[in-house]
Amino acid sequence: MTRRFTRAELEGFRDAEVPDLLPSDGRVRLLFVGINPGLWTAATQTHFAHPGNRFYPALHRAGILPGPVDPAAGLDDAQRETLLRRGLGITNLVRRATARADELTASELREGGARLRALVRRAPPVVVAVAGITAYRTAFGERRAVVGRQPEDLEGAQLWVVPNPSGLNAHETVDTLATAYARAARAAGVLPA
Repeated sequence: MTRRFTRAELEGFRDAEVPDLLPSDGRVRLLFVGINPGLWTAATQTHFAHPGNRFYPALHRAGILPGPVDPAAGLDDAQRETLLRRGLGITNLVRRATARADELTASELREGGARLRALVRRAPPVVVAVAGITAYRTAFGERRAVVGRQPEDLEGAQLWVVPNPSGLNAHETVDTLATAYARAARAAGVLPA
């Protein structure tokens, strides 16, 4: 059941951090990278948790997840285990929670790019999928980057930029997100080629 928070309750989670969702054995096939946690994400400790976010519906539609998830309620242990067993991991470029990603500075995004490189070196996934072209361009200084597979790998992992699932990204639908996420998942071996 979807939880409800008042604006004041959500504001209490500003600058909070959400731990990465990574398997304890370090075996990640597909690492999704958000921009930063939103306040709802921080409140529920579930990545991509805002009720208007289309991340989990797109994963389900793509066949990456076997069933629907209500992330706004917060993932339960069984749902987290399903993600991990499928070889999925989730992190963010910037660790601190904000109401909107445009509250972040370019410096924070660049520092997040360096932190992501270090994470990928420690626990190398097959594919890294950064969800958000503008944040990716800033974090990695790639002003002309486009959505899709990037020409250079990231510390040995295939690097993809996929559309941001936020409800604010109105020109994407659950179907277009699912198509983009499925491409990265096939490259990672999470879905059959």
